[in-house]
Amino acid sequence: MTTSASVPAGQESATVGQGTVTDRLVDANEQYANAFADPGMDARPVLRVAVVACMDARLDLHAALGLELGDCHTVRNAGGVVTDDVIRSLTVSQRALGTRSVVLIHHTNCGLESITEEFRHDLEMEVGQRPAWAVEAFRDVDQDVRQSMQRVRTSPFLLYTDDVRGFVFDVKTGLLREIDPT
Repeated sequence: MTTSASVPAGQESATVGQGTVTDRLVDANEQYANAFADPGMDARPVLRVAVVACMDARLDLHAALGLELGDCHTVRNAGGVVTDDVIRSLTVSQRALGTRSVVLIHHTNCGLESITEEFRHDLEMEVGQRPAWAVEAFRDVDQDVRQSMQRVRTSPFLLYTDDVRGFVFDVKTGLLREIDPT
């Protein structure tokens, strides 16, 4: 696997070479667009599945799950936790765009396992305003997957809650481990 994660030690700013990381991304997009051909798809995922996962940069969901462009909707956030905004995205995915299955993926060594709700207090002290959102930190990844599955299964906004499965991705082996919802 190749990675671009080789930022020189001590380089703390968002610069790479002569420009910023964003400049690098914009340049990469220009190269991408030069070879781009409209795939002729609409927004409805071919496999009718939505995947909710952590934003962790070590998770290459398409490669790990054998997915191609257009196969699924992907919703990512810190921890892969099912929050109100995830329910919003899943509701649009199901009701407007035809998905029927939900796959939840948390992972080993998640950053949310090392912080607490005290993070919100620290932010409030720093900026003078308490965040309206919860950190959703956790200690037990399996239990957090169960909680996320339960949130999906009990949401009044979601039409399809029979095919909801949760997994923990091992960042060392690349393997998924399914979590029993009970």
